[in-house]
Amino acid sequence: MNVAARALYLGTRGSTLAVAQSRQVAANLQAAHPGLQVELVTMGTRGDRDRSTPLSAVQDAAFFSAEIDAALLAGDVDIAVHSRKDLDGPRPNGIVTAAMPSRANPRDVVLFRGSVIDRLQRGASLRIGTSSTRRARNVQRFLQVALPRVGPEPDIQCVPLRGPVDRRVARLHSDGSAALDGVVLALAGLERLWLDPAGRRAVAGQLDDLRWMVLPLSECPAAPGQGALAVECRARDAFTRDLLHAVNDARTADEVAAEFAAADQLVSQQRAAFGATAITVPGLGKLLFARGAAGDDNVLRWPAPPRPAVARALDGGAWHRAGTHRAVQQPLGAPDSKAVFVAHWRALNPIAKLFNHQRIWTSGWQSWQRLSAAGLWVEGCADGLGFDALRPTLDSPVMQLPPLEQWLALTRAGAEDTWRDSGIVNVVGSYTMEPPPSDALRRLRTAARRATHFYWSSREQYLALRDCVPPAAHHACGTGKTRRALTELGIQPHVFPNREAWQTWLR
Repeated sequence: MNVAARALYLGTRGSTLAVAQSRQVAANLQAAHPGLQVELVTMGTRGDRDRSTPLSAVQDAAFFSAEIDAALLAGDVDIAVHSRKDLDGPRPNGIVTAAMPSRANPRDVVLFRGSVIDRLQRGASLRIGTSSTRRARNVQRFLQVALPRVGPEPDIQCVPLRGPVDRRVARLHSDGSAALDGVVLALAGLERLWLDPAGRRAVAGQLDDLRWMVLPLSECPAAPGQGALAVECRARDAFTRDLLHAVNDARTADEVAAEFAAADQLVSQQRAAFGATAITVPGLGKLLFARGAAGDDNVLRWPAPPRPAVARALDGGAWHRAGTHRAVQQPLGAPDSKAVFVAHWRALNPIAKLFNHQRIWTSGWQSWQRLSAAGLWVEGCADGLGFDALRPTLDSPVMQLPPLEQWLALTRAGAEDTWRDSGIVNVVGSYTMEPPPSDALRRLRTAARRATHFYWSSREQYLALRDCVPPAAHHACGTGKTRRALTELGIQPHVFPNREAWQTWLR
């Protein structure tokens, strides 16, 4: 395709973020088509001019796109770049989405001013800025439990906030009536600003000394399409459509389609509070987290195997529950790492003491709750999907986390070798797990001989019972380290998002 003599005019909103993400699309197009010229044309939209109307009150599907749509149809621009989540409605005749590049991180994040722990200790109300109905409902509920318990139960007040990302973040450095304690943002937007020179200049200084909290998808799924871009052109412009096809990412398009398909099942009054995020998990496939439909909270959808007609189940977690867990007794030394991953809440003990100047991450929501109840600030979790699922988030440049070789991982004694490929060098076993007593073990072995379906949460559980497991047994586990361990032992387990999903599947 000869593109050397052709220039594409790209229509975009004029905000720092819109220009940053349009420049990134232009760069990707030019990399795919050497010699292609792409020129940005910035323009304002109704959504940019009206910054006072809360998004929850906006009934205009073209609030952020009408002017760009008109320019595209008139031939004033050849392509347009939009945040896919802003296009929640039918598109004008004659316009098609010709490409959806690989999406950025779909998660929401709450940025807090650095003094937030002092305010929590004093029992002060926290003012959190967002104009999204979904985000307001999520953070009101979520932060009550997720924030460290260092004082009275937190009082969370959500206040309307719109405008460019850099101006929203600036409110965390304001005083008086304009001051906010936190703002809810799309992590994707912060990532794209950070990768753009002008965008980084707009936010870099403002991100200093703030506290981060990346909201787990299992509890706070984002808006359908969040993190994805829609690159549009005229339907009859076959030449441009072919050019754009080179930057399309099929997996992103498939995930976003699943999110909007879930939203399309709702009546219009429910959509503002609804969140749906799909991610693709190795060994599991496409996993959809959804929340906010009436009477339908915390929905989890994934390609489950056919349900068995009859099943006698044994949850390997019973082996853990019957055993005894003890903190290690030998001193571990002061964990002075700037960043710590806590593999299970039991890994936290008086010997392995952590502090709120460290950046603490954990495995899932259950462990997060235990750590926050202990007064610790948790930045995020792996949604119970294993450490590898968290790697792209930890690698996000805008979060400025230290490289993994400088992290500390706290885990179960004896499991240190399972971290060999994680990138974390300093791995400490901070608690032990002793096998069940003989009478409990005898009951478990009897149950194993009768069972047809097993869910394993550790290598040790399987090894303790495998000589009792029937040859035709159905083995299952989560997506993390147990899956790899069982595979190394010659077992090909069916992978489930978590134990609860397996239990639901058996019913």
